[in-house]
Amino acid sequence: MTQPELKLILANPRGFCAGVERAITIVEKALEQYGRPVYVRHEIVHNRHVVEELESKGAVFVEELDEVPDKATVIFSAHGVPKSVPAEAERRELFYLDATCPLVSKVHREAERQYEAGRQVILIGHAGHPEVIGTMGQLPEGTVFLVEDVEQAKNITVPDPNNVSFITQTTLSVDDTADIIAVLRERFPQVGQPRKEDICYATTNRQEAVKAIAERCDAMMVVGAPNSSNSRRLVEVAKNVGCPKAQLVQRASDIDWTWLEGVKSLGITAGASAPEVLVQEVLDACMQRYNVKIEDIIVKRESVHFKLPKVLTSEETLEEQMSG
Repeated sequence: MTQPELKLILANPRGFCAGVERAITIVEKALEQYGRPVYVRHEIVHNRHVVEELESKGAVFVEELDEVPDKATVIFSAHGVPKSVPAEAERRELFYLDATCPLVSKVHREAERQYEAGRQVILIGHAGHPEVIGTMGQLPEGTVFLVEDVEQAKNITVPDPNNVSFITQTTLSVDDTADIIAVLRERFPQVGQPRKEDICYATTNRQEAVKAIAERCDAMMVVGAPNSSNSRRLVEVAKNVGCPKAQLVQRASDIDWTWLEGVKSLGITAGASAPEVLVQEVLDACMQRYNVKIEDIIVKRESVHFKLPKVLTSEETLEEQMSG
């Protein structure tokens, strides 16, 4: 029986970003250097495949530090943590490594800079997301005002409207965030802003890549986890720029093939925490059911690389590091 034809248009860049690669490498290096088990507070990145791979190597994922035994090695996830978390680790004399993405750490420093300058800080982001919890936790409770959408931006009240600054979560929709910022600038003409864009290069590039192919696709499939902010934004971007339908899948086994009935061109991308092996799974599954032609659209080439913590690149023993 002749297989139906399907054109696969691959967005590029897609998948792992430098912050995700660094965080995963930190866990792997820690396991090599300090042995099993190494504890990780929260998912190191938002992807079950990645978490399960690290679990198989000896990582133990916990929600809070009270689940970590004394004298253990613990790693903080790429999303960042409130200041109370390393403070608690130090109080308990735990050896910890911080895998927070350097671009998230930049937002933390920006929040502190604005607060120390006496400004009221508005954070544009999604309530409950680990990155937002971590960023708000850099400052005293109640001093950060969270705005999630345009409507909230229109209605937010702050004690001193003439002394306001904003920062943003790194994984937001570029277009939606621009709309929110426009409202804040209209309401607070003197509003301060980050010295450099907070939305990270990887989020921006992956959204631009989706925009470049969306109008050519009957459907868009985003490989990523449902709790991954940047992956969910890619689905929204695809729909907003002209793709008739778009959906998130964690891996090939999750695909509803009836959803692809009538589709002649399928766009495929992956969120920043989704490994390329899962994209390949989807491609292989499509090849089993369709006569596939593949076109790879490269919008930008990425060469960003973040350094690992020095303790993972030195020859010191754990005892020497802790005593130092």
